[in-house]
Amino acid sequence: MWAHVWGFLYSNYFRFWLKWVLRLLTGKCELQRLLGGAEAGARRTLSIMSSFLMKSFTVLRNAVHVEEAEVEKCVRDVMKEKKIGQKDTRFKTNLHISLLQISGYKKLYLDVENLRKVPYDSENEEHEEQLIELWNLLMPHENLKARISKQWCDIGFQGDDPKTDFRGMGLLGLVNLVYFSKHYTNEARQILSRSNHPKLGYSYAIVGINLTEMAYSLLKNGALKGHLYNMVSGLPQMEHFHQFYCYLVYEFDKFWFEEEPESIMHFNQYREKFHEKIKGLLLDYNVVLTLQD
Repeated sequence: MWAHVWGFLYSNYFRFWLKWVLRLLTGKCELQRLLGGAEAGARRTLSIMSSFLMKSFTVLRNAVHVEEAEVEKCVRDVMKEKKIGQKDTRFKTNLHISLLQISGYKKLYLDVENLRKVPYDSENEEHEEQLIELWNLLMPHENLKARISKQWCDIGFQGDDPKTDFRGMGLLGLVNLVYFSKHYTNEARQILSRSNHPKLGYSYAIVGINLTEMAYSLLKNGALKGHLYNMVSGLPQMEHFHQFYCYLVYEFDKFWFEEEPESIMHFNQYREKFHEKIKGLLLDYNVVLTLQD
């Protein structure tokens, strides 16, 4: 109760007077203090977002919804609104970076969502080529005897035709699997080998697609903002989403064997425990969750 009362009083009364006193003491507005004091990354950009959303000025509130092409104009408009001289290059540069990160995150989500919405099509030559590439990356010493084959179960698909396993995540699930296998080939093969453990084994490809869903949901609900703002000084790209996925695959395998589940039947329970662990890590303002090449 007292927390709600304090929050109300601070937002509606004390915050105004505190900002007024700080402006008198420093000669700078809140935005100037945020952009000049905080280090580049999540802490600064998230603070800027929070500050903009609390403003009554349309220019400032709209800044968090700006598109990439409009960022430069938006920076000029904000500086004009707050009466900050255009010669303040540090403020201008830092605000430009933060707005690029904000607009880039939204665009990245749309790009990921669009790829997820593309269903796997066995009549599409590019889709088929990626699927065969996945097999060749993971099983370089074993030829795939037929497109429809029980061999697909050897890399963790459920049946003779992998296309049925991509329904939930669409082409995004396949692209993630191929990316990890291509950029971290040794790690992918090692994890595939471990997934065949007689007691602790799991379906490598199916779990990989499941982790695509986890990465996607974290992106969608905004949980990846801190990670991406710390990782990228500018526009987050699809590459950065794939990198985060690779981290999840590698870390989940370690987590699974450390937990030693009694059976694969408990997968959902341990999957949720791992999900909570990742969400906890993402709460850190300084978080960066990636594998190193």
